[in-house]
Amino acid sequence: MTTTHDRTTDDHAVSRLPEGPPSGSSGDRAGLLGGLALGAVMLVIALVVALSGASAPTGGSVAVPGGGDGPRTVQVTLSGMRITPAVIEVPSGTHLVLEVTNDDAMRHDLVLASGEQTPVLGGGESSTLDLGVVDAGVDGWCSLPGHKAAGMTMTIIASDADGEAVESRASHTSSGTATGVGATSERAALDLHAAPGPDWQPYDPHLQPLPGGTEHIVRMAVTDTVVEVAPGVRQTLWTFNGTAPGPTLHGQVGDLFTITFVNEATTGHGIDFHAGALAPDQPMRTIDPGEELTYQFVAQGSGAWLYHCSTKPMSLHIANGMYGAVIIEPPSLEPVDTELVMVQSELYLGPDGGTADEAAIAAEAPSAVVFNGYVNQYAHAPVAVRAGERIRVWVVAAGPQRGTAFHVVGAQFDTVFKEGAYLLRPGNAERGLAQVLDLAPGQGGFVELVLPEPGRYPFTDHAMVDGERGAHGVLEAS
Repeated sequence: MTTTHDRTTDDHAVSRLPEGPPSGSSGDRAGLLGGLALGAVMLVIALVVALSGASAPTGGSVAVPGGGDGPRTVQVTLSGMRITPAVIEVPSGTHLVLEVTNDDAMRHDLVLASGEQTPVLGGGESSTLDLGVVDAGVDGWCSLPGHKAAGMTMTIIASDADGEAVESRASHTSSGTATGVGATSERAALDLHAAPGPDWQPYDPHLQPLPGGTEHIVRMAVTDTVVEVAPGVRQTLWTFNGTAPGPTLHGQVGDLFTITFVNEATTGHGIDFHAGALAPDQPMRTIDPGEELTYQFVAQGSGAWLYHCSTKPMSLHIANGMYGAVIIEPPSLEPVDTELVMVQSELYLGPDGGTADEAAIAAEAPSAVVFNGYVNQYAHAPVAVRAGERIRVWVVAAGPQRGTAFHVVGAQFDTVFKEGAYLLRPGNAERGLAQVLDLAPGQGGFVELVLPEPGRYPFTDHAMVDGERGAHGVLEAS
C-alpha cells in the first residue's frame, strides 16, 4: 500500500493579544514602550521589503512598489482551492518574479495567460516564475481539473503612471486548462431522439446475487475512459473499473468490505463509501496517479448507499463519472423474481471526447439526466420482466446536484424503503400504495411492485424536465 504524506493544519487557530492591565497602572508605560519597539521593528521590515522588492500579501491582494533596480518578487501560495494573493498590482514596466509554493495536500499548478506556468506541484513543493517586464494585466489559474472553476484564479494588474490599469492580455474565463473542458458553445451535440449504433451495449441493471461470505475483497481502479453517454456522443470519463456508474457492491449488515483503491488515471482522485462510518482523513484522502490505498469498512446499516470520488471539487468528479452504489440488504429481505439497480445522475457535456463542462456544473445546467450513465438507456433497451411477478428496484440519486422522483407509469408500489427504513409494506392497515420514491442527492432506497398485465411500463424521474431529457426507460412485461 502506497501512502501519500499528510499535512495537518488547524483552520480555526486564532492569534490573540493578551489583555493589558487596567488604565492608569504601571503597565501603561510598559505597553507604550512595547508599542514603540514593535513600531520600530515593523519599520525595519517595511524597509527590507521595499529594498528587496519582496512583498507579503495583505488579505487577498498585494501592491508591489515601483522604483529601484532589479526584479520584484512576490510569494504566491496555493492552498484550499485558493491562490493567495488573488490580486497583484504592479506599476507597468516592473520586472516581476513569482515564488509559487503549494501549501496544500492536493496537487496544484499555476498557469499564466502570458505563457509561463509551473509544473504540477505536490504538497510543500515550490517553483519560480520569471514574468520579465510586466506591461499589461495577466490572468492566472490552476489548470488541474475543476480547480479554476472552484476559485483557483488570480489577476496581475499593471497600472500606468496615472494609476490606471493597463488592459489585460487575456481573461481567466478563457480555457487554459488541460482537461478538455470548454464553454457551453463547445458542448457535444446531443440528440435525445437518436438511436444507438449496432455495437452499443446497455449497462446491465440487474443486481447480482450476494457473493457469499461476510468479507468482500474488491479492487477498484480509476481510469480515464472514453465512454459513449448518448447516441453518437462520447466523453472522457473518470471511471471506477471502466464504467459509469462503477460496479455495484452487494452485501448484508455486518459484512466487512476491503477495497484496494488504485489511481490509474492522470489526475488525483479519492473515494468515499457512504455505507461505512469512519474518520475520512486517511481512507478518503486524494492519491496521485500511480498510488493506491486500502479502504476498509463494516456495513453497519442496511440501505442503498452511494459511493463517489472524494477529491475536490466533488461536483466535477461525480459529474464526470465517479459514482456507484453499495446495496446492503435489510435483515430477512425476501427474494423477488427480478431485482434491478438504477443510479440516477446528470451529464454536463463538454466537447466531444472531452470531460464535463465545469461552467455548466457551477450553473447547475445539466445537458441530460440519466439512469446508469446513458441517455434514455432502457428506452433503447427495455428491461424484460414478467407480469404478475414481484419486482424490486433499488434507486440511488448520485447527483451531483439533482435528486429523483422515481415513478413507474401504470404501476403502484406496495413496498417503499428509503434511507434505512420501510415507509410502506404490504398489508398495512391503511391499505396504502405509493406512486413515487423521492430521493435527495446522495440518498437511496428501493420499491417493490407487481405489474398487473403484459405491456410496456415506462419508468422515469417524475420531475418532468429531467425525465424528458434522459431519465427514462421501459419495463417490458410479457
